[in-house]
Amino acid sequence: MKDEPWQLRLFKKSIKKRQKARLFERSVAFDPTRTALDLGCAQGMLSYFARKKGGFWVSADEDQSNLRAARELLREDLVRLRGDALPFPDRTFDLVLCLDYLEHIDNDDVALEEMARVLRPNGRLILVTPHTGPFYIFHKLRAALGLKLEFFGHKREGYTLAGLEAKLRRAHFRLEDKAYYSRTFSEFFELIINFIYIKILSPRPAEKKRDGHIRPSTVEEFSAQEKPFTLYTLVYPAVWIFSRLDTLLFFQKGYSLMVWARKD
Repeated sequence: MKDEPWQLRLFKKSIKKRQKARLFERSVAFDPTRTALDLGCAQGMLSYFARKKGGFWVSADEDQSNLRAARELLREDLVRLRGDALPFPDRTFDLVLCLDYLEHIDNDDVALEEMARVLRPNGRLILVTPHTGPFYIFHKLRAALGLKLEFFGHKREGYTLAGLEAKLRRAHFRLEDKAYYSRTFSEFFELIINFIYIKILSPRPAEKKRDGHIRPSTVEEFSAQEKPFTLYTLVYPAVWIFSRLDTLLFFQKGYSLMVWARKD
């Protein structure tokens, strides 16, 4: 629908974001009393769905352009991040979401310590990062295609579960659960879409963004790609059906990792 916010139009045609949202929604119950932080909210897509789970939510990002786009969708309770320290008092939140944010941060250990600081005792952290390892060939294929980490705004390729759990322990979190998503077929289409957008459709932007430039990040950028997006919308049902072949790869862990942890 043309009158629907552009962020939601993008979300509905993103296999990977929809998988992430489903995992989140299944693991978080409705709670009108919670106080929660979405750290690294980007253009507000996941914050939009998180806020439907009830409670008071703050959505935060370090890029002003991201926050302007998120405000179009979320309207209020947005905060700009500056530096390593989070601008919140100790023990403010019951829940912190950190969805595809940690890999964008220079000092990820400090970031995790700050998340622990602003969480109340026994507070919950839901964290998503890229999953990596020696046999994750699409990470190597991205580099071969010229898709540098800087295009994604990444400081590192991703994390192994063991490496991430060690970082969580040092920040006084205990791992409770984990899930993997975006197996081979989903990740393949994500790679193709990113290649087309970065290398063919999108001119190299002058502005550096925390989360890179792998998708339209403003209404103006989205409007400029309206025709290619309409074409992709037409073929999306076939893309989605093909991505369902991931169910045959039940033995594969996936290219994205979601973990649930508690503050000690």
